[in-house]
Amino acid sequence: MLFEPRNQVERIPPQSGRAFKITRGQVLRVTDPFGQQVADLFAFKDGESSCSLSSGRTIDYAGRIYMTKGNVLYANDNRSMFTIVADTVGRHDFLLTPCNQKMFEILYQYQGHHPNCLENLDVSMEEFGIDPHQISTTFNIFMNLAFDSEGGVSVKVPVSSAGDFIELRADMDMVCGLTSCSAENSNPGSFKPIDYQVLTRPDS
Repeated sequence: MLFEPRNQVERIPPQSGRAFKITRGQVLRVTDPFGQQVADLFAFKDGESSCSLSSGRTIDYAGRIYMTKGNVLYANDNRSMFTIVADTVGRHDFLLTPCNQKMFEILYQYQGHHPNCLENLDVSMEEFGIDPHQISTTFNIFMNLAFDSEGGVSVKVPVSSAGDFIELRADMDMVCGLTSCSAENSNPGSFKPIDYQVLTRPDS
């Protein structure tokens, strides 16, 4: 195999998040162990938090909404952050922001605290000095977003099955935040864990 594990498989429990560092050339593998579970990914250049993942730059340069193998995920300053090197699903979202407390209140009239991806990213990335206001549109792995002829948006059931994965090669040293999404609508009403692993070339 081209890459081998440097770290063991880590499991993110349902409705929670993790933060970790990845170095240039390593590959982040994100796996849906049970199927139909979304994972929100955001990243900053290590030591330069003004450089962060950009949905707008990525979609602009790719000329497409759905990112898959061969596509590059760009930073807000036009640098390449990730290149997708493998993808068994081919349907991910890069338009919607991470779910947050206000979203549940506004869209679903939810009362009281609801676990959410923005909070989980904020809490997990705090140790790296990341302010929550720096976290913008996430790469929503396995999220199945659909559009109608008039531009209406709807969240459909993810098409990922148990064991499906995506691999993203790091094109710079980064601090990453990854969640197991907390939104009922995105994960057909049930919450499951997300697995991730950092892979590296054998000769590194």
